Amino acid sequence: YPSELLMQKITEDNQIPVHLHVSVSLQYVAGLKGRALVEFFHSNIAEVENEELRHLMWSSVLFYKTPSVEVMACVLLSTKAIYFLLDDSFVHADKHQSDFWNKENSDCENSSFHLSCCFVLKLNDLQSVNVGLFDQYFRITGHSADHIVTCLTRDSYNTHTFIQQLMAVLSLLARTPSPEPVDKDFYSEFGSKNTGKMENYELIHSSRVKFIYPNEEEIGDLAFLVAEKMDGLTNLPSLNILLYVLAFQVNHFEGSAQNTSSLQPKTLILTSSDLFLFDEDYISYPLPEFAKEPPKRDKYQLADGRRIRDLDRVLMGYQTYPQALTFVFDDVQNQDLMQNLTLDHFGE
Repeated sequence: YPSELLMQKITEDNQIPVHLHVSVSLQYVAGLKGRALVEFFHSNIAEVENEELRHLMWSSVLFYKTPSVEVMACVLLSTKAIYFLLDDSFVHADKHQSDFWNKENSDCENSSFHLSCCFVLKLNDLQSVNVGLFDQYFRITGHSADHIVTCLTRDSYNTHTFIQQLMAVLSLLARTPSPEPVDKDFYSEFGSKNTGKMENYELIHSSRVKFIYPNEEEIGDLAFLVAEKMDGLTNLPSLNILLYVLAFQVNHFEGSAQNTSSLQPKTLILTSSDLFLFDEDYISYPLPEFAKEPPKRDKYQLADGRRIRDLDRVLMGYQTYPQALTFVFDDVQNQDLMQNLTLDHFGE
């Protein structure tokens, strides 16, 4: 340990997404290659001497205690724990986090020493992993509210790779067997005898960690919600969700010194007739077992919605992934003008 193949793989994965800005300390980590990266892990991050680094991934993360603050993190998976090496700007982003993060090194702030916070979730404390729609994100749940983290990979490949590596590492854990019978039949495992409907697909790993995947009903619920936002202009049975993707909305600010832009996380949903942007709660749903009350906001909140028939043109940038798209809509004051004219002229 480590093998040449593993070092090559970790070096290839150690790349910060170009569209996201990180602190100097994380830029230093991203500059490490091969053996230097493994040695950095063992000397600065690893808690046990004999643990092995198995996977590295850069991702935006959300914490259950601070659901509105998305922060960039280097996620390191070892044979003992999952480490989230966080951008140090996260600690100062919210004043209510003082009880969540211990600021012992505040005297280092103004020096040339760059500090990163590392959040540790031990594999023995892991209870369940919820995979989001179309593998765009996943939520890791421990035994308390402090141990719930969502990784917004915005990439099905990264999600799939991390889940596979996590399952492989969990297989190494020695846990006492669960008391319930092993040979459950299909209907008691997946079906609900009361409604006859399928519940979320649940895979119980040999380590007793649950891997929960969304089922078809979640898409149906989402289609119903989208239809509600369209004020009944469309027929629900004919409404198809063609695309669901976690993206960023670019807000451009024309400043005095230089033009700057900020990225606002949004869920983009495309139907056969409309384009929607939603603010989605990626961390609170489904409710954890210890939750005493429902979250303060709905899972989906409509931010913007436009009809495809009003779309004038789509501008595409020339840069590589991630691709920037600009949607230009006709600025019609009364959006339903054409529809009403058609109804008046041709009748029903």
